[in-house]
Amino acid sequence: MLLYDVVDASARVGATRSRTTKTQVIAELLRTAPADEVELVTAYLSGVLPQRRTGVGWRGLAQLPDPAPAAALTVTAVDAVMRRLTETAGVGSTATRAALVRELFESATEPEQGFLRGLMTGEIRQGALDGVMLAAIAEAAEVPQASVRRAVMLAGFAGPVAAAALTGGQAALDQITLEVGRPLRPMLAGSAADVSAAVDTLPADVPFAVECKLDGIRVQAHKRGDQVRLFSRSLDDVTERLPEIVDAVAALPAESVVLDGEVIALRADGSPHPFQVTGARTASSKDPAELRRTTPVTPWFFDLLHVDGRDLIDAPAHERIAALVGLVPESMVVPRLETQDPAQAQEFFDHWVSEGHEGVVVKDLSVPYAAGRRGAGWVKVKPRHTLDLAVLAIEWGSGRRKGLLSNIHLGARDPETGGFVMLGKTFKGMTDEMLAWQTTRFTELATDLGDWVVTVRPEQVVEIAFDGVQRSSRYPGGMALRFARVLRYRDDKRAEEADTIDQVRALRDWT
Repeated sequence: MLLYDVVDASARVGATRSRTTKTQVIAELLRTAPADEVELVTAYLSGVLPQRRTGVGWRGLAQLPDPAPAAALTVTAVDAVMRRLTETAGVGSTATRAALVRELFESATEPEQGFLRGLMTGEIRQGALDGVMLAAIAEAAEVPQASVRRAVMLAGFAGPVAAAALTGGQAALDQITLEVGRPLRPMLAGSAADVSAAVDTLPADVPFAVECKLDGIRVQAHKRGDQVRLFSRSLDDVTERLPEIVDAVAALPAESVVLDGEVIALRADGSPHPFQVTGARTASSKDPAELRRTTPVTPWFFDLLHVDGRDLIDAPAHERIAALVGLVPESMVVPRLETQDPAQAQEFFDHWVSEGHEGVVVKDLSVPYAAGRRGAGWVKVKPRHTLDLAVLAIEWGSGRRKGLLSNIHLGARDPETGGFVMLGKTFKGMTDEMLAWQTTRFTELATDLGDWVVTVRPEQVVEIAFDGVQRSSRYPGGMALRFARVLRYRDDKRAEEADTIDQVRALRDWT
């Protein structure tokens, strides 16, 4: 299939707000794609490179050659170049990558160049996000959406599922199960303003669990025999970065296991380091052995998804927890209280917050593991409202901040369009170090370097604390955050994982 066909479909998807039209456009493209290219076409339309990283960033794509006069580039040719970019390393690799990029972009038309640049930098913005893509796969293959959704949860990515569905239908989807060594999408938690509100979302008069919420790195641990692999929240392989976690999982008395949890760096007194300290363990290029010595991390697991040939994702939470407690040492299990008493849950919350932790997660003990979804069975509570938002633009500072980028424009993700809805601005909470860092960071992301406002590609996620959501006619969503302040930048989250406008609406205090 020509890359032009994918680029054209992407443009048509981006040009409409109709979810139905988006779905139909993608479904038609998938139906016409050769069977052995469906996985690749799905990935590209989802804005995903199968190779994940190529070693080429915006700087390497700043100066492009003249575009080709006519479309002739195929998706398989693009994939071959991406593979070579990923495999290129060592002396002379920079020059080799530059030559490969030049050769690729010389073969691309102007629209194709724009698409390729977006694909390589994670900036495909046409609204073909998960919900639309899953609906399109279901329509193209004439299978239920629920079957596609479950298969993608278990496979981690939509591409392999699309290929299976279009070649083998429902029978092929039924063959996609949890596979030890292949990451599945993690279950996510909703939010509540306080413990009482979280408990109110659960079935009445039945026990529930309250777990300490750690401000660490989400890790999915897979063990098969003596082989251990660790995956991040975004399904990146972080095995080499966390050797002490590998050792801890390898020592468990099970032949095969899949665990979900967090790893966190603790001080000598047991209190948690700030997230930036823990986060550096997977973000830093320093020697993992040296970081293990200077900044050791501890695993705290809260779920068991598989053990010795038995999949547990469909089992109720109380069964999974019982199996977890029977397998993992107590020191590696997240602190938990099972109760029916909201007052006890509040005391548990107060205790762990006073110990420096982020809050709690209230869990329905009857629910299965809803991989890849923000399930109603998990509700997180923090001592303050927080949202993970995308930075859309940033203003130059004045006075003490003159010459620095300061006031950030905040946006929540709109799942329907794939874009972002602005919710306000803030410079509150920024340290001098943060101001210096973001000036460099957002200059690199700039699409328009104005004298007052710098517009940026919406790639950077920031965690914002705020006191409430109020009506506002100033912003297109009709809402604004009250007393928004910066807590930290989230380098562990991609923009497509930012909180949605629907989640913001759920926190407003009017109807």
